[in-house]
Amino acid sequence: MTTAMINEGDKAPAFSIPTDTGHFDMATATGPVVVFFFPKADTPGCTKEAIAFSQLKSEFDALGATVIGISKDKAAKQGKFREKHELSCALGADDDSDICEQFGVWGEKSMYGRTYMGITRATFLIASDGTVARVWPKVKVPGHAEEVLEAVKAL
Repeated sequence: MTTAMINEGDKAPAFSIPTDTGHFDMATATGPVVVFFFPKADTPGCTKEAIAFSQLKSEFDALGATVIGISKDKAAKQGKFREKHELSCALGADDDSDICEQFGVWGEKSMYGRTYMGITRATFLIASDGTVARVWPKVKVPGHAEEVLEAVKAL
């Protein structure tokens, strides 16, 4: 089932998710939160995106922003992904919950004539007050992390 993607101005879902290094809880986040959804750990586009956000992590940290990438992969796979590519941003494992559905990034996709359920690559910037400040639907990876960083600076 495909659900509508949340929009700018909406209240962000109050989610809690296991990560490869522990746990992330939106309720305890201070400052803005960048949530980037990616289809599958260790695939070319997802790897480039996670590396780009990791390379800018110190700049996001300096602005008080938390960055978390989320996919339907298990935490152990996220850990291997982190280790292999020396990633520094948090990696959430939505394999046993419905966070992708809450954000509206889980839905029907098609490739090579085959239809399947999957994650739409999208990013959400959540302001300190819990409202969605920016949405990037159908993300193109080159330059994306830098664009998100500029949006955090503008908050």
